[in-house]
Amino acid sequence: MSTFVVTCGDINGVGPEIYLKSIHELSQKTNHNFILISPENVIQKAIVATGIDVHFNTVNSMSEINSVQKNVTLFNLGKVTINPGTATKESGLTAFEAIKTGYEIVSSGKGDALITAPISKSAFELAEVNYPGHTEMLAEFENTDDYLMTFHSEKLLCGLATIHEPIKNVPSLINQELLLRAITTARKMLENDLGYVDWSIGVLGLNPHAGENGRIGSEEIDFIKPAVDSFEDERIKGPFVPDAYFGNKLHEKFKFTLGMYHDQVLIPFKLMNFDSGVNYTAGLKIIRTSPDHGTAFDIAYRNLANHRSITNAVLLAERIISNRKVQK
Repeated sequence: MSTFVVTCGDINGVGPEIYLKSIHELSQKTNHNFILISPENVIQKAIVATGIDVHFNTVNSMSEINSVQKNVTLFNLGKVTINPGTATKESGLTAFEAIKTGYEIVSSGKGDALITAPISKSAFELAEVNYPGHTEMLAEFENTDDYLMTFHSEKLLCGLATIHEPIKNVPSLINQELLLRAITTARKMLENDLGYVDWSIGVLGLNPHAGENGRIGSEEIDFIKPAVDSFEDERIKGPFVPDAYFGNKLHEKFKFTLGMYHDQVLIPFKLMNFDSGVNYTAGLKIIRTSPDHGTAFDIAYRNLANHRSITNAVLLAERIISNRKVQK
């Protein structure tokens, strides 16, 4: 039986609502353990908002986790002020504390995977938490550069060479070393985490028309094609013209698509999977997944949020847990 450690995300967003709905749904079909990292009053407010009464055992420290008997445990972060729909310093600090605690539980072996609810970058700024997102934060916790932000669905599996970067900075960040790490991490994920034997990777160009042989840009010639060619593997191909790649549905012919910057692959991904996609940080020692959407402040605590994405995040984590056990 797997244990999923679930963070509260921003307490003023939809995180508490969607994971209560998800746990309720999954508990009807499967037998899993969940450890929720959250202030107790946040859970109680979410229970009132959703009408879902999840029974849980409360602990206040790591040492108490082993004595848990029930399949849902609350790791209580205390009491906080809830301001639905608003990014606050307190909500940023609470979200950060939940992530740190969740990471500690999973990395210590008391949990099998970390499921993170959406956070607010504005709240992080107010709290002076200097990370652009979960991915970079967890990579720093593990002191690794070999990580990749990836997005999973039945229709498209993709990842990003650069993550939360202004468009003006992207060209200067693209280099062969970065792309070699990204492609290698994607390959390991496909083989070890997802269990694909017959895998393939399509690599997109950076510029319009993939640079038109240097007429529009040289990154494809200087960095992207040399990185692809260095693998000497027919399963890794590119660089492809980005719009034609999706327009001709070439993404259906590759198991994985590597894009150069955020919106290049996130726009088609969210067009296909807005309510169901999953974000997975490949390359980490721990397993971390999350719903591929934000805090949805405008509908917080109104029982309107769709929980399908976070449910899929749990199911993907379960698949990765199983495949990693097979690899070992």
